[in-house]
Amino acid sequence: MSTATLERPLVTGRRRTLPPGVAFAGAALAFASLYLAAGAPTSLLVLFEHQWGFAPWVLTVAFAAYAFGLLASLLVVGSLSDHVGRRPVLIGALVVELAAMLMFVFAPGIGWVIAARIVQGVATGAATSAFTAALVELAPPGHKRLGGILGAVAPAGGLGLGALLTGAAVQFTHEANLIVFTSLAVIMALGTVTAALSAETVSRRPGAVAALRPQVSVPRPARPDFLAAAPAHLASWMLAGLFMGLSPSILRDVFHHDSGLLNGVTAFLPPAAAASAAYLLSRYPARTVVRFGTVAVLAGAAIVLAGIGTVTLPLLWVGGLVGGAGFGSTLSGALRTVGPLAEAHQRAGLFAAVFLVAYLSFGVPTMLAGQLVAPLGLLNTVLWYGGAIIVAALVALAAQLRLAR
Repeated sequence: MSTATLERPLVTGRRRTLPPGVAFAGAALAFASLYLAAGAPTSLLVLFEHQWGFAPWVLTVAFAAYAFGLLASLLVVGSLSDHVGRRPVLIGALVVELAAMLMFVFAPGIGWVIAARIVQGVATGAATSAFTAALVELAPPGHKRLGGILGAVAPAGGLGLGALLTGAAVQFTHEANLIVFTSLAVIMALGTVTAALSAETVSRRPGAVAALRPQVSVPRPARPDFLAAAPAHLASWMLAGLFMGLSPSILRDVFHHDSGLLNGVTAFLPPAAAASAAYLLSRYPARTVVRFGTVAVLAGAAIVLAGIGTVTLPLLWVGGLVGGAGFGSTLSGALRTVGPLAEAHQRAGLFAAVFLVAYLSFGVPTMLAGQLVAPLGLLNTVLWYGGAIIVAALVALAAQLRLAR
């Protein structure tokens, strides 16, 4: 079967399905909702710390638990939808995400929250590569690039919006946890229905059991661009981890602000800039966008460090905006670069490899930073963390320039 055939929604018996445009929009919204849920706990974790009295380093464990659940899921089921189809994987992942939302609603302590974060990560990891591939395949004919753009915009936009809305709920209500996660549970249920009613976009292929062995898959034509983008993902996702995982502690202990809304706004800025940059730069060549993003992450990290070192909050925000634009650019450019270099039946496995690098960069450094806060102090830890982002960005820029030559 040709690649062109594989990228058209398949007719499955006489089952009624949603119109292609509705299915495409529904897939994009459901994908964004997964990351909206991922960003939601950023402001709530500080609230939980006040309520339950656990040590500050536990915040980073709770944050990073999501990334580790996601990584494990990516390794095991990241390419499964290439074999069994997109719909079964998406339906299963959204049902598991719904269960995670209910765990948050009824969590009696931080142990339950960490468990819910792991379950949430597993669901998001299972869905991420399948959704990213499905968006390309469900996109209207002649607009396949739009699917790749939304594959980058939806995660970044969802993370930022989740942090902002939850911050507002913490600031202005007394039942933020109940309101946020009950609403998200309803959204996940609607997303499950949408996935169930959408047409399948790939044919079933043998090898589903073998695909469950932990592995990543990067087709040979995509390897040079994949490897050149890896340090850019490290720098940009470390910057995202700084804002999503550490910014509430930075605002409280360095800037002496303890506000749910301020936490939400600060965490919102980089992902919002990322989503905007991914969309606005979508008409430019993908490799050029990756190089621009790398430079922006480098500049943004330097500005963030200047803001923290001088205790100047506006500089922190400006650095978040600049670095966030770089985050969105490197992710969208990298996805647009490697996506066309894979066949349809390889695409989910390739995207799983991209997000594997991304979430290792998102979770591991943040958790290590949390462990270093006690011996080094928060300010020194953050300054060393920011310096590591700058080094990674410089390596990424050198790799991109070498690839261009």
